[in-house]
Amino acid sequence: MTEFSKIYDEYFQYVYRYTLSLCQDAAIAEDVTQETFFKALKSIDKFNGKCKLQVWLCQIAKNTYFSYCEKEKSKMKKEISEIQTDSKEIEKGLINNETAFEIHKLLHKLQEPYKEVFTLRTFGELSFAQIGELFGKTESWARVTYHRAKLKLKEDLV
Repeated sequence: MTEFSKIYDEYFQYVYRYTLSLCQDAAIAEDVTQETFFKALKSIDKFNGKCKLQVWLCQIAKNTYFSYCEKEKSKMKKEISEIQTDSKEIEKGLINNETAFEIHKLLHKLQEPYKEVFTLRTFGELSFAQIGELFGKTESWARVTYHRAKLKLKEDLV
């Protein structure tokens, strides 16, 4: 039996229980513990003996677990972003011609400058800075006016 195998056998349960206390998930704890021993094997020559071997292994486990969490967090953000994009596409598909016509009728009745600002932003796809410039106003004015127009349309739509 090699020296590292002895270390593995002796400390595996200790490191596993420590990792399990961090994550509260047996499968994740198992994966993190395996990764911990893999990393320890690769860097065993860096262990200088200034602390107990189990402390060194738990430090590797903690860092491995935190890295795992960061990867999962990043994956989750990406998935949420994809879901949001998909839901926006679904929403666009759900607005049928009749609803679109109702919105256009309400927009036609909307007072100025709300009607023009909303139209320029939504259909003209102009930035708020560009809209503000067209009216000789600020970007903030354009944002506020657009959002007020949107609120008025929502109120009338209901």
